[in-house]
Amino acid sequence: MVANRKPLHRYTAPSTWPTWLGLGLLRMVCWLPHPLALAIGRGLGRLAHLAGGERLAIVRRNIHLCFPDLTAEQRDDLARRHFAALGISVIEMGLGRWASDERLLALTTIEGVDHVLHAVNSGKGVILLSAHFTTLEVSGRVLSLNIPPFDAVYRKSRSVFATEVLRTGRERSAARTIEKRDIKSMVRTLRAGGIVWYAPDQSYNRKGAEVIPFFGVPSMHTTATSTLARLGKAVTIPYFPERTADGRYHLTILPPLEDFPGDDLIEDTNKYVRVLEEQVRRCPEQYLWVHRKFKDLPDSYPDYYADLDALK
Repeated sequence: MVANRKPLHRYTAPSTWPTWLGLGLLRMVCWLPHPLALAIGRGLGRLAHLAGGERLAIVRRNIHLCFPDLTAEQRDDLARRHFAALGISVIEMGLGRWASDERLLALTTIEGVDHVLHAVNSGKGVILLSAHFTTLEVSGRVLSLNIPPFDAVYRKSRSVFATEVLRTGRERSAARTIEKRDIKSMVRTLRAGGIVWYAPDQSYNRKGAEVIPFFGVPSMHTTATSTLARLGKAVTIPYFPERTADGRYHLTILPPLEDFPGDDLIEDTNKYVRVLEEQVRRCPEQYLWVHRKFKDLPDSYPDYYADLDALK
């Protein structure tokens, strides 16, 4: 453990009590039969949808931007299903932390493991390239049961306690967690022939980001994946999870991206975005539409979130 990290049980300030209560309730829900646990999550999501507010407005705006051909009724239905998926993701976060290996393996099918094993056996590092789907946390546990140990990238929250809750959950799956700006640690893992689990799809306004269309809409994307692959001398393998209609999980590990990294950072990033779009179309309600995907654009572009009040 890093020297300056405090064990989770040491966070006892009154401000942490609601989170501890929520975690306790979540653990109890995770003991329930799987269909019932997911039904509770679905109900939480529906309540959040009924509450409306800014998050609902963001979801509606994102869906309208990315799927302009849908009717208003179809967009509203997709938004409702997305909130149901968000509620279920809370339960799945608990399953990723506490469920037994046997329970998760019984609920999951996985294809494409050979792509990872072939790269590792040939001495190559692997960037396991994913995205922010609502099933991301539970799928990490399943990955850890099917492939060699990997490092997982995480993002710091404004709250140190919230960061540790997320980080310790991911450490149930990962050999080590790496903060998303710590490129040096990622490169070291890759050059040693290791695996880094990486999801670079959220809006990014730092140096090294470019405007690249997502479903035809200008969006800021980091080009760091290409740089990371080059510095780490790594194979880049897309991986995506999906919750199926019967409440089970299917994990798809795709073949390595061809000619990656290439000579053009933007074209490399485009390859990832196009693959991501294909996966979003498979289960659109499970992509994280609640995130402001189209923020942080240069001043010459529209502010897609400037007029959300009418969508709340």
